[in-house]
Amino acid sequence: MDRAGHSRVSRRRFLWAAAAAPIALAGCAHTHPEAPEQSGKRPNLLFVFPDEFRRQAIGCTGADPVITPNLDRFATESLLLTNTYSNRPVCSPFRASMLTGRYPFSNGVVTNCYSGSAPYHIQLRESERCISDVLHDRGYHCGYIGKWHLESPHEPYVDPRGPKNAWDEYTPLGPRRHGFEFWHSYGCYDDHLHPHYWIGDAPRDKAAHFDEWSPRHETTTAIEFLRNTDGKQRPADKPFALFMSMNPPHMPFDAVPPEYVERYGAKTCEKLLTRPNVDFTTKEGQIAKRSAKNYFGAVTGIDEQFGRILQCLKEQGLENDTIVVFTSDHGEMMGSHGRMYKSVWFEEAFGIPFIIRWPGKIRPRRDDLLLSVPDFMPTLLSLMGLERDIPKAVEGTDYSAAFRGEHTRRPTSALFIRSAPELPDAEVRGIRTMRYTYVIERPGNTESRSLYDNEQDPYQLKNIAGAQPALEKELERELHTWLDRTRDPWRR
Repeated sequence: MDRAGHSRVSRRRFLWAAAAAPIALAGCAHTHPEAPEQSGKRPNLLFVFPDEFRRQAIGCTGADPVITPNLDRFATESLLLTNTYSNRPVCSPFRASMLTGRYPFSNGVVTNCYSGSAPYHIQLRESERCISDVLHDRGYHCGYIGKWHLESPHEPYVDPRGPKNAWDEYTPLGPRRHGFEFWHSYGCYDDHLHPHYWIGDAPRDKAAHFDEWSPRHETTTAIEFLRNTDGKQRPADKPFALFMSMNPPHMPFDAVPPEYVERYGAKTCEKLLTRPNVDFTTKEGQIAKRSAKNYFGAVTGIDEQFGRILQCLKEQGLENDTIVVFTSDHGEMMGSHGRMYKSVWFEEAFGIPFIIRWPGKIRPRRDDLLLSVPDFMPTLLSLMGLERDIPKAVEGTDYSAAFRGEHTRRPTSALFIRSAPELPDAEVRGIRTMRYTYVIERPGNTESRSLYDNEQDPYQLKNIAGAQPALEKELERELHTWLDRTRDPWRR
């Protein structure tokens, strides 16, 4: 569909936009006159992505009634993208696509890394070339703090839940860390108030345990990294790239310091979950009713920790030399459509925040660019003056020109995937255009379709599949183009 909002999808325009991908793959994108490549000084990168932080949960969006003063202020200094989508909205696939710039069927991480998917070898491959590998090889000191969730659990299990429900796993030193030298991380462990981490070269049986809310602890660790007192955290003469993955506001929703929940006072769930599509009558709707204040409390806690990091950048004189990104691996339904959690095509789960600040280089504004997760890697590398280092295997598109506000090719749709080899009846594919969400589900031997007009029906309350056959045909063609481009076996 074209940007004027016409009801028909332009297949020709989609293919033209998709053709931008080979430009990034070949590393032939033009160099901006003020690019760091020419100035000789490359920016630092701080990439912060809490888990399950939905796009609506930032106060300045006017959606959820959340308390996020630091994010609201940050957004006024940044480019805020209003149409960013997590193509496979669960944790591990997001991380793999964000790091590799490749879609799940290419990088192999089509579902979460846990004991149920372990027989299918679902984990980030050593052979993948990640953004951190590129940055490390180009002289950056790379650090990772928090949840990694890209390892397949194996015996002897470090996760006390054992072989039937193991999620946590150690990442050994060497190529499996993909260029990250500063390491303060764990696999997947949801005890937010009592986290553990493998720090540096600690062996698999020597995780360090802390009795502190994990985002607070991780923020303190990040601040120590940024301050770099006596040069103990990182080489002072190198640019840095620090990735921070805070687990909250991911469930369990009650594992949050009460000081943040108390900021919402006596507000009821009806005063917090105000979206017209919220349904409290379902089983999951009842969970939302109990969880809303805690979820928003965790959001406010994340906001406070993010504010601490921004203040540290300012105090250390790093603010103007550091690209700061705030995003999330997926959203959270929190009662919308009577659902909880993620892995569905509705806006509350599929849509994610994406805010990027680089003073003097990226003009603060809002933009409706349809950004997909594999686009992150080539876009950031290009912004950092490393467009020639974008791996040829990357499937995402370099949209750095759009970030800089230049007239350039823009995508017309984003792909939605739900796939898991251990759950063969859960296969779903779809696309989100500027106006429509179109989805095909295949449970068992049946097939069903959903179509939402997000312009006329922003809360996706009415499925209009079957009402406009010509439109659906165009959308299905566009979906098939995506499936071919991403090597998805679903169409075959």
